[in-house]
Amino acid sequence: MIQTHFTPRLFEFLLDLRTNNTREWFQDNKVRYDRDVKDPLLRFIGDFEPRLHSISAHFVADARANGGSMFRIYRDVRFSADKSPYKTQAAAHFRHEAGKTAHAPGFYLHLAPDELLAGVGIWKPDSASLSRIRNAIDADPVRWERAAKSDSFSSVFTIGGESLKRPPKGFDPDHPHIEDLKRKDHIASVEFMQDDVISPGFIDDFTDVCRQASPYMEFLTSALRLPY
Repeated sequence: MIQTHFTPRLFEFLLDLRTNNTREWFQDNKVRYDRDVKDPLLRFIGDFEPRLHSISAHFVADARANGGSMFRIYRDVRFSADKSPYKTQAAAHFRHEAGKTAHAPGFYLHLAPDELLAGVGIWKPDSASLSRIRNAIDADPVRWERAAKSDSFSSVFTIGGESLKRPPKGFDPDHPHIEDLKRKDHIASVEFMQDDVISPGFIDDFTDVCRQASPYMEFLTSALRLPY
């Protein structure tokens, strides 16, 4: 039997939260959050684990409510002008076993009423990690092209993230992959429609997308000298 993990109630809750982003409202609607957002996402994470390990055994799908793959609903407002206490999206990050933060290489699921996507790559890597990726692209451009420029990848994924305005130090401005060498993030995403997410078998669609990104993920992971 094909399982449906998410229903329209997830997006209804997030829309309501967007216009009622207060602790009082959230506490009054905590049962809805648990039933329609948290519990379905944790089930998805648990069911995704064997599928993820069929792609790579070194990435983690951890279905704990705290400290696992699911991002907390609570915002860190300490350094933000926006003091809204809650995020208005549900998200999970399936990061490499060696990573402890969202800046590790990983697969990503983002569910918001107006932004539904799967993401892959490494977001805001530290300077040492970014240098290793740049050196790997420079050392093996053919492998990089197979990973990031193939039709099977580029026809599905959109490359995103921030880039330097100028070439990084030590690299020729005329390098054939200078735009990739200028990247400060190495992330790519594919968008879904809400009907896709609430359909039976969405977990298989998400798995297929992650599998298509496997060469890209393998390149980035091995560039960081981590097992894939």
